[in-house]
This record gives sequence, structure tokens and C-alpha cells, in this order.
Amino acid sequence: MLIIPSIDIANGRSRIVYWPGAAAGVGAPTDRPDRIAERFVAAGAQLIHFVDMDGARAGHPVNLEALGRVAVRVAVPIQVAGGMESGDGIRLAFAAGATRVVVSMALADRPELLHECLDVAGDWLAVGLDQRPDRIAAYPWRRSAPPSLVDLAGELVDHGVRRLVLSHGGAAPDLGLLTELARNLRAELFVAGGSVNIETIKRLRDASIAGIILGEPLLSGAVDFAKALEAAA
Repeated sequence: MLIIPSIDIANGRSRIVYWPGAAAGVGAPTDRPDRIAERFVAAGAQLIHFVDMDGARAGHPVNLEALGRVAVRVAVPIQVAGGMESGDGIRLAFAAGATRVVVSMALADRPELLHECLDVAGDWLAVGLDQRPDRIAAYPWRRSAPPSLVDLAGELVDHGVRRLVLSHGGAAPDLGLLTELARNLRAELFVAGGSVNIETIKRLRDASIAGIILGEPLLSGAVDFAKALEAAA
């Protein structure tokens, strides 16, 4: 299972200052995404998750220069989320150095746009889903009743989506639900954020989750990256 460092980018900089030696008073802090990515790759990261926060608000990619600087510094795939909900947006991200994209749950209700994005990204497209029932119920669906997460995931797979990213806010992952989805879906499942510790990482590994996307817990040092990699192996 992959441990995937996530960097939230706003105005070209990381939202969280990364200073792995802060506790010992060694090293230097940085908010440069390229340097943060480089350090994680040197420590063993096989994939970097890049969140264009400005792009998510604007509805199209914004931090392409920062993405390009990351791409020239690391020799691992870069996955981008935020503003990827169009074929043109994905093309811009790929041209800047991305190799994978994550689109929002909104595309689950817009199959024509989903297929436009799939035509560009193919199997390297993932759809992000908020697995919390209240969030799914509150979403303004263009259908008579809100779908369940299981039905929604099944629809996406039927449309050709091969990767799903499941977020759950600050809650702990629902291991029972994740195990069921991993067993029954023809898709790779990734978990994003939430309350995750080393024991949770081991349980997610045993549930056949493909990867865990972690931002602030890794950048702040709340979760030790080396120990997380060991737990995921």
C-alpha cells in the first residue's frame, strides 16, 4: 500500500510549512512545494498528491507553475486535484507535469463531462467521493433521490473509472465499508485524510486499500513518514 504525501497549494506555496527537524531544532522550514516533494521522494515516496486549492475555487487549474517546478525536481508520478473537472483542465495539468488527476464528486452526476475527462486521462483519472452519508445526502444531486456511496461507486466503475479517492473529513476511516468496497469493486481505492495513525494504516493495508493520501499529519510530523511506510509494507 502506498503512503502518498499531499501538498495543499495556495498562491504557489504550501499551505503548511514543512519542517521535519522542528522538534530537534535542526534543518530549515520550507513552504516551497518542489522542495517538500523532493524531501518526501528522497525518503521513499512513490507518488506525490498536489492539491491546487486556488484551482478548486476557480474551477480550472491555477498553480501550474508550482506544479511544473515539482515535476522537474522529482522522478515519481504526480497526482493533481483541484480544478480538474474538464478535459482542457486535465490537458493543462498533464502539460505542466502531472501524470494523474482527481476530479470531484460533481462529475458523478454529469456523465457527459465525466466521459470527456476519461477520454483525456483514461485509467489515470480518479473520482473523489466524500464517504460521509450526511455529505452525500446534502449534495444537490440532479436525480430524484441521493444515491448511496456503494451505488455511486458502482455507477462510476460502470462508466469506466478505475480509481476512487474516499475522504471522510476528520473522522476515522470506516474499515467495514472500505473492505466491502475493495472486495466488490473493479477499482483501486485510496483513502484521503481523516484521523489516521500507524495502527489505522496497518488495518487499511489489510483491507486491500491501494494507498493513503496524507497532508497535514505528515507535514506537521504528527505521523512519522518512515514508520508509516513500514506499516504499509
